[in-house]
Amino acid sequence: MDEIKIKERFVLAADRIQELRQELEEKGCLEDSYWCYFYTVAVFLEKMIETYIWIEKGGLSTASLEELQQQNKSLYQDVLPENYKTSYANPAYAVQVCGDAYGQLLSFLYTELRSLIPFAFEQNRYAMTIRMELFLEIYGAFGYTYGEIGRVPDYQQLQQIIYWFVSDYSEAEAEKRLKEQLCPKEDFALRILMDSNLADLRYLYYFGEYITENEWETARHLNSLPDETIQRMADTYTEGYRIGFEVCNKDRTKKNVVNIRYSLGFERMIRAAVVNFQQMGMQPTICRAGVSIFQGKGINKNGYFGASPNKQYEYDHKEDQALYLDRQYVNRRLEGMRAAYERLKQEALGFGGPAVVEVFGETPFVPESKSQALQLNEKQQKLSVEYAAAAGALQNEYIPREERSFTIIAFPVPAIGSNFKEIFDEIIKINTLDYTLYQNIQQKMIDVLDQADYIQITGRGENRTNLRVKLHTLKNPDKETNFENCVADVNIPVGEVFTSPVLKGTEGILHVSRVFLGELEYKDLELTFKDGMVESYHCSNFQTEEENCRYIKDNVFFHHETLPMGEFAIGTNTTAYRAAKKYGIEDKLPILIAEKMGPHFAVGDTCYSHEEDMITYNPDGKAIIARENEVSALRSTDSAKAYFHCHTDITLPYDELGELIAVTIDGRQLPILQYGRFVLEGCEELNRALDAQ
Repeated sequence: MDEIKIKERFVLAADRIQELRQELEEKGCLEDSYWCYFYTVAVFLEKMIETYIWIEKGGLSTASLEELQQQNKSLYQDVLPENYKTSYANPAYAVQVCGDAYGQLLSFLYTELRSLIPFAFEQNRYAMTIRMELFLEIYGAFGYTYGEIGRVPDYQQLQQIIYWFVSDYSEAEAEKRLKEQLCPKEDFALRILMDSNLADLRYLYYFGEYITENEWETARHLNSLPDETIQRMADTYTEGYRIGFEVCNKDRTKKNVVNIRYSLGFERMIRAAVVNFQQMGMQPTICRAGVSIFQGKGINKNGYFGASPNKQYEYDHKEDQALYLDRQYVNRRLEGMRAAYERLKQEALGFGGPAVVEVFGETPFVPESKSQALQLNEKQQKLSVEYAAAAGALQNEYIPREERSFTIIAFPVPAIGSNFKEIFDEIIKINTLDYTLYQNIQQKMIDVLDQADYIQITGRGENRTNLRVKLHTLKNPDKETNFENCVADVNIPVGEVFTSPVLKGTEGILHVSRVFLGELEYKDLELTFKDGMVESYHCSNFQTEEENCRYIKDNVFFHHETLPMGEFAIGTNTTAYRAAKKYGIEDKLPILIAEKMGPHFAVGDTCYSHEEDMITYNPDGKAIIARENEVSALRSTDSAKAYFHCHTDITLPYDELGELIAVTIDGRQLPILQYGRFVLEGCEELNRALDAQ
């Protein structure tokens, strides 16, 4: 992109925005809902232009901490919970003052324009310019029809302006996003991370993310820890990544890039991890979580991120693509993605996969379902599913999953409560539990599980779980196994044993009284399986069954009509369970830890998605043969039906578990767990943590 032309367009757009703001003031028509909207947004855009120029002139380096804090809050104040009720970013308010369809569209526009905050900090003049021009085009449509002849412009005209904006820029935006993930020279965040004085917490405000006490106190806490503790945290994280390649027999020497994803405040640990990765020959990329419609923004963050100013705001706009999603756009976006991958295919071959640091401890989010928010219709839901499948296949074509790996680890943030420091120390211990101890115990469990034809799982008390999980038949039990002995490699902390069930014969009810999936709470979540596929589902979050079913379909099923049981596992980390009970944080743990605290079941793809034909072995030398099911087996004949591109774990906690019994083909029952305790010989050590509660 010609920088001179972009600079000219930027200046022209900035001048016009200032002019229209002045015009609206002079006309004195701000009582009119539409003109008030444009005035409010123009004032915001002027602030963003001023912020861009201020940063360009070096304002960040000379500002005091107090100035940076005030600026940060002023940029995000409009969507903070206390102000959101009367914000145009709130679709309910926008619809109230501007009407149904127009309110939704204008709320979408303002939300997209709010992505100028991080773009100003990144000094991304191009990204700011195209969005300011979009605003001016929409304003121009209103200026003629509404200002001159007294009627609002045709909605289809406005919708088409939005449509062609996202369509015309989709390829360029796809390439930019890919570069951020694949190319270390795209180093905005990395420069801040490696070059800043981390003892001077002003650096937190250089990213352009919303900063709260969570990020502030996390950084302060990490600064207080000894070097050896920080190094141990970093080593656990990076070793998990390295071992992931090793245990799966993947050649790490082919890879030279790792994508680091984390929450602000952990810079001291991440800096140590960057050094570790570089010593492995891996250069890091650190890209921002999605902030624009092009980047897949939403509740779940994929990149580096600060605090959410308002999760309801993010939830309200998670389906904004309903404004323009159609077959033509899907095809255009996929064409753009392929073109971007082609231009970056060498970089793609060197991509090793993500290394993720999750955080937990914030108050669980219970969303409000708003009829005014944009929602995908049935046709668009199907298109969304098709697009996800095609995009996943495209990624796998250029970055084969069988050649890449990942790792993921989690730590608490101060919002978890007054015991934050003690909980943080406890999580460090949990993340570094004895690998060998769990490996040996879990092998004893696997030896028994491998004798089973199916596993029977029941709940106790008010839990209605009654499930039968069918296992693959081992043709050579001396050399084959159904279950992977999973300790702390890619998936930290230890421990679980897991398998991909046979779908035919897997049936019954999975019920959990309360569970958090992707930061969303589900009350009385119940899934009914028939031949391994979800036949029905419901929860009790909302007043109507329609709202409850849509909530699950949108956020667990990701618009699929049904999903298979892709994984059955037994979590063995009773130490984590004990800590959760001790500190009363069961509702705040991420699924990464929660899945290790009881049996869990994943709906969606198997754990071996796109890696079914690879041969991997447990430490005892046995080959893991349960790598697919009847759906993923379609990959050779109809790949579009083989994968769902989602995998959601649902844990049945020990205190809701009645029995978990391995049942052999001749009907013998081999109990593994009864009433929340391990009863299998050789697993007694796991009960010590339970007894210590």
